Amino acid sequence: MKFASWNVNSLNVRLPHVERWCAQVQPDVLALQETKLEDTKFPAAALEAAGYHAAFSGQKTYNGVAILARTPITDVEHGIAGFDDPQRRILSATVGDVRVVNLYVVNGQSVGSEKYAYKLDWLAKVTAFLGEEIRRHPRLVVMGDFNIAPDDRDVHDPVAWREQILCSTPEREALQRMQDVGLADSFRLFASDSGHYSWWDYRQAAFRRNLGLRIDLILISDALRAHARVATIDREPRSWERASDHTPVLLEIDDGR
Repeated sequence: MKFASWNVNSLNVRLPHVERWCAQVQPDVLALQETKLEDTKFPAAALEAAGYHAAFSGQKTYNGVAILARTPITDVEHGIAGFDDPQRRILSATVGDVRVVNLYVVNGQSVGSEKYAYKLDWLAKVTAFLGEEIRRHPRLVVMGDFNIAPDDRDVHDPVAWREQILCSTPEREALQRMQDVGLADSFRLFASDSGHYSWWDYRQAAFRRNLGLRIDLILISDALRAHARVATIDREPRSWERASDHTPVLLEIDDGR
């Protein structure tokens, strides 16, 4: 079973990229972030024609998340019960016997800002939610744009980024607390070295110079960890015309028990 996550930075713009990539790679489950579309404008028919069921939670111009799957999607949950947040950043659903949570984590703007404090509070609420989810659904995959580089290996210039937004100690500690509920960073099960990134700024020829960050993650529960077979970052779509600033990240697991 092949899981993937991709911040498309406007599905309206990047729908042809999604269709092209899905035809090439054929993920079984694809989590999208920053769809930037109201639900009434979500291209469900086009994606169905491409072979995918879809669950989605969107808003005009900003945010927006979706889960695509080649098999039916059930038990869809929008946001977190008891957390009244107008921003469409969280979507959960069941595909087969795997519970999937799609996150578009708050950016935080700058360390010390009001949006930074909101980000840390948001992460704490999501962590509590995931603690409940993993108890109810031991076979759990959490993926998305986390807007946090887990450690210095995930940053092209750790000195320049030290204690900056996306790389600050409180953010990294918050991400670690999230993993402490029983989740592993699947990419690090297979690669321990630096230099692997999933996001590159549009400025300063960052992609060509590989000046990136690894902020798109797929976290998996202990029940799935033994079945993980390969985790990769597909750089190709970042090279396409009118590309998103993010590229897809993937995880393959077998269907063993």
